[in-house]
Amino acid sequence: MLAAIRRLFARPSKELPELPPVTLRPIGAVRSRVKESQPPGFDWSGVVSRIVVRPELADALLGLDTYSHVKVLFWPHLIPADVIGSKHRLHPRDDPQNPLQGILATRSQIRFNPILVTAVPLLSVNGNTIKVRGLDAIDGTPVLDVKPYVPHFDSIPDAKVPPWLTAARAQPAQSPTNVATKSQDHPSRSS
Repeated sequence: MLAAIRRLFARPSKELPELPPVTLRPIGAVRSRVKESQPPGFDWSGVVSRIVVRPELADALLGLDTYSHVKVLFWPHLIPADVIGSKHRLHPRDDPQNPLQGILATRSQIRFNPILVTAVPLLSVNGNTIKVRGLDAIDGTPVLDVKPYVPHFDSIPDAKVPPWLTAARAQPAQSPTNVATKSQDHPSRSS
């Protein structure tokens, strides 16, 4: 009887199997007038970007132009390797007024696998080029994938966020009218 109870409550000997490494090849790159890192709160909504897809993948864009929005998955390529995954917890936006959060409870770029995702309006598809507005990625950023935004699957009307994030969003955004042209990745995803 005791042996049966022990088996019932015993933890599996190996809760997490050995995970193999994952290798990704970008499908394309971002082309944008934004060439350098932008401060938190920067207003990306007026920035028009082109996603140039590898030519051999151009036929995979068939039908994408029938959607109004897409989700873009991209890699912040200019974050130093020693910074990626360097923090398990942080104050979002490096603001000590924000509560300490686990990195997976933020949108920070310093995550263990910094795959970033943004939903943006789709302006056009022409050949191997996708034109979008509001993509918070700088010129040269590798694009890992593009998916159509489908409200039935992607929208969660009753989703909740913590109060600190609501307060951060209420702060005025910085205008994109005066963007610089030096190349580095942006830290704007620190919330």
